[in-house]
Formats: sequence, C-alpha cells, structure tokens
Amino acid sequence: MRADSVVGGTLAFVGLGANLGDTRQSLQQALQALSELPSTALLACSSAYRTAPVEASGPDFLNAVAMLRTQLSPMELLDALQAIEQAHGRERPYLNAPRTLDLDLLLFGELSLASMRLTLPHPRLHQRAFVLQPLLELQADLAAPGLGALAAFLPALQDQAISRLGPLWPQG
Repeated sequence: MRADSVVGGTLAFVGLGANLGDTRQSLQQALQALSELPSTALLACSSAYRTAPVEASGPDFLNAVAMLRTQLSPMELLDALQAIEQAHGRERPYLNAPRTLDLDLLLFGELSLASMRLTLPHPRLHQRAFVLQPLLELQADLAAPGLGALAAFLPALQDQAISRLGPLWPQG
C-alpha cells in the first residue's frame, strides 16, 4: 500500500529476525507480506544486520527493523505478524529456539501496553543491539514511552557483536 494512502494511521516498528534456512529471503518475503497488509504502508526498512544469538542457540541471525504506518489496532497487527510467521513455518518448540522467521512488534506510536499477549514497547528492545541499531538507523532521535531517547542505551550494548550488511529492501 502507498504510504500516502494510510491517512491518520499509527507509526509502528517491527523487528524481523531469522536464523534458519535462507534468512535473507525469509526477511524479504516477510517485508513483502508487511507491505501487503490491509490499511498499512511499509514506509522503510533498515539495513540487514548479522548478529550472534542472544540468550538463544543456533546459527547467527539476520535482523532488520521495518517502519510501518497502520490503521490496524495493535492486536490486529500482532495477529497479522503471527500469521506471517506461521506462513514461513515458524515453530516454538521451546523458549528462544532457532527460527525461520521472528516478527516482533517493537513500538506502536506512543502506546504503553502490558497484556498477556503483547507488551509495548517491547520489553527488551533497549537491551538488544540487533533491535536498537536498526531502529536508530531508521529514526536517530527515536524515543519510546517509559524509556525516553533510545540512543542513550547504545553505549551499554557495545559488547554485543553486530555487523551491518547493507540494504535488505528497496527504498522508495
């Protein structure tokens, strides 16, 4: 959907990650699916980043962050993200298992939410370089409810290995 056709929607950020199969293709297909969501526009995508698993096992991850404008509710967007994961064979055999595709709703406007299914902002977004660096690539001055300026958290993440690989999705 064209960005100018989603009037009055909410700015949302979605983390993408995969460490099984063709990770680049999985993330590109997920971005295509995000761009096709109803009442939603894919505005931008960060570069792709390679990272070692954090509190997880398996091969390195390929990560990115997408910026959307959506008229969907947070729960409708979460349901859509989980449907995209399922279409890519996402399984959850145990906590932090390797995955074919992981889509996390990181931020949804200025909303703070804590429910059984969804916590916003994402509870660990400021503790993970693989989330924070791509987020700040998209919007350097980004702030999150309850956290403030996200750039302030970067120095504490310097020990987390992360490599920027370049564009994942065509811009514009």
